Amino acid sequence: MFKILTPLLSLGTLLVVQLASAQSAKNGNPVLPGHYADPDIMYSHQTKKYYLYPTSDGFKGWSGTYFKTFSSKNLRDWKDEGTILELGKDVQWANRNAWAPCIEEKKINGKYKYFFYFTAAQKIGVAVADVPTGPFVDLGKPLIDSRPEGVNRGQTIDPDVFTDPQSGKSYLYWGNGFMAAAQLADDMTSLVPGTLTMLKPDRTFREGTYVFYRKGTYYFMWSEDDTRSPNYRVRYATATSPLGPLTIPQNNIVIQKDTTTGIYGTGHNSVLQVPGKDEWYIVYHRFEYPNGINMGEDAGYNREVCIDKMEFNADGSIKPVTPTHTSVKALKK
Repeated sequence: MFKILTPLLSLGTLLVVQLASAQSAKNGNPVLPGHYADPDIMYSHQTKKYYLYPTSDGFKGWSGTYFKTFSSKNLRDWKDEGTILELGKDVQWANRNAWAPCIEEKKINGKYKYFFYFTAAQKIGVAVADVPTGPFVDLGKPLIDSRPEGVNRGQTIDPDVFTDPQSGKSYLYWGNGFMAAAQLADDMTSLVPGTLTMLKPDRTFREGTYVFYRKGTYYFMWSEDDTRSPNYRVRYATATSPLGPLTIPQNNIVIQKDTTTGIYGTGHNSVLQVPGKDEWYIVYHRFEYPNGINMGEDAGYNREVCIDKMEFNADGSIKPVTPTHTSVKALKK
């Protein structure tokens, strides 16, 4: 464990921070009021809306027990859709540590289904619904309840689900201290035997795997350091298949702190592609602004959700994202 030292801000920097705080309170980041973290974002082809599925934050020691979702038509104005799953009530096999969910919309037998993967008591579960806002029905048991064979460190947390647009197959990724992957069966609630793969990022990998596809390349993102650290940040690798192997660019930081604007702890992200466009956004959490940097380790569970634009170079590499207080412009219908 460590303590975060409060930085000494110059008068000029303090003024910038105060102005940015006033601006973000009017319009911009954070996009959700209150404390939320580990955001997963989805566009629903059924409802034609965007949905955010975060960890409910603000609880000492990450002790939250429920998940909520928020909807938007434009990425700027978000509606609280309420609690969609509660541990101990809707989930009988766990009653603590509701963390880091992810969601997938998939058509099965001509009907939309929503598969919600989540962390509970350091295990990974899955619940299913007919609409993005639930009600979600839990599988009744953990989907994954232990570390992969041969792995003796880390936690079984932080699921990510990805459907390959090339093959239509879906994959689940998970792990803290290790990056595991496996193909999901057609029912989306079980793993295909024999597909477990241990991927090999570099030593910067901590947690929060996120996978997406663009122009023939599979991108694998992860968070480095500890969510209680101001240096928590996102890196990436690329691959030619959903199960790797990974190629790690020399300069692979996607987003990190910006001390000039008082933004710290930028990590555990998801990514959104606007349907039908080569237009991309990164969704992530940061320390509560502006007081998080003064909270010590408590900053790690007083986090807030932000959205910023993400762009690519001509060679497909990701341009470093500067975190902002202004967020993104409202998307037109």
